[in-house]
Amino acid sequence: MRALVISNMYPSQAHPALGSFVRDQVEALRRIPDVDVEALAFEPGGPAAYAHAAAELRRRYGHDRFDVVHAHFGLTAWPALAAHGRRRAVTLHGTDLAHPRSRAITLAALRRYDLPAVVSEPLAAEVPSWAVKRSPAVLPCGVDSHRFHPIARDEARAKLGLDPHGPCLLFPADPARPEKRYDRATAAAGDVPLLALGEVDPAEVPLWVNAANAVVVPSEREGFGLSVLEALACDVPVIATPVGIAPEALEGIAGAYCGAFDVTAWQEALAPHLAANDPRIKGRDRAAGFSSDRMAARVVAAWRELD
Repeated sequence: MRALVISNMYPSQAHPALGSFVRDQVEALRRIPDVDVEALAFEPGGPAAYAHAAAELRRRYGHDRFDVVHAHFGLTAWPALAAHGRRRAVTLHGTDLAHPRSRAITLAALRRYDLPAVVSEPLAAEVPSWAVKRSPAVLPCGVDSHRFHPIARDEARAKLGLDPHGPCLLFPADPARPEKRYDRATAAAGDVPLLALGEVDPAEVPLWVNAANAVVVPSEREGFGLSVLEALACDVPVIATPVGIAPEALEGIAGAYCGAFDVTAWQEALAPHLAANDPRIKGRDRAAGFSSDRMAARVVAAWRELD
């Protein structure tokens, strides 16, 4: 099977953290026997960026025909039409449905696609039936369990140049993204140092996760919520609001907490982890169920079902 993946979310030199989960899925797809995957990524921007992407697709692949052309992010569905595919798929990630302008443009493209997909069950409810030929498949990108694994906290902190002794928390997102609710994270942290990820190289993110006493994910909304799984894959305690994958991923995990944001409740959940020298939970087995390799296999199965 030959596939072409097109995305405006992909790591670049200028934005190394952008869309690393799409890159991880592409790499996982390439590990599957009998699947040949090419990828074209472009920087997000205004209409000119998408017109340029369509032109680049015609230039590179104008004489090729793929078994499936798979776009990631709703706006990318339009330039992806410039590539020749026997079948077409698109994965929606959340912002493409939440932002009013992006939502309108995204929904207008969906009936041109044989396989509409979303990254979580809650997000599927955001896709109206009139906009699609069939109900959306749930095809998350998954967590790269090869990269995210337990690392001794003192080792992680030493590599990052952090205080080796005092407790700290991690906010696993860019504080400038309002839907991630950095204000909630700072309230929950109180006087405890709060680390945050912005343009951190994805290769270093596992160190930041393992360096923290706990990961706090107080998001207003999540298309999927990969940071919860990244913490679980490292056996690091995680506290999250019940959005995206968090309720399913954290259910029954001792030491993890999933609940509506409340400063008192969150601080109580964090207290034992902040008091411990190297607190850990048993989360890796749960995260393995959402690994990028397993999710890539689901994508290929969905592609094959189109025939």
